[in-house]
Amino acid sequence: MDASRVIEEPFPAKSKAASGPIDGIPTEVSVLHFSDKILLTLSQEGRLSQWIQVPLSAPSSASVEMALANSSLLPMSHLTPKTLLGGGGEERESLAQLYAVQIASHIARRDSGERRTLVVGLGLKTLKPDREAFFDVLELIQKVL
Repeated sequence: MDASRVIEEPFPAKSKAASGPIDGIPTEVSVLHFSDKILLTLSQEGRLSQWIQVPLSAPSSASVEMALANSSLLPMSHLTPKTLLGGGGEERESLAQLYAVQIASHIARRDSGERRTLVVGLGLKTLKPDREAFFDVLELIQKVL
């Protein structure tokens, strides 16, 4: 691991949790800030079915885009999600990766110096391309970031 990417964090790892309804189902979200990773979980009924990582460090060509980053809801193009575990079909995996990239974009826009890897654990009972549910997820996640 590149020592320049490690951020000194206090022990124990800083954490935060919140809950709220998504698509009418009680949902818990939590985040843990480790020295090399940010772990965010979004769970309904205690489940975690998909794990996705998104490195927040950008190649040098993406630095220009990051410098010009705005508060747009579009995900940043240099962020590349990778499914680690789970899947559930092409549509579910694509939607889960969209959630992960959107969360990573929010973190990168808030702190342009952030270089850790975001690991997202998703356990939503139903993951569907619904605008209201999408914004509910983003609103709930912002409570812990």
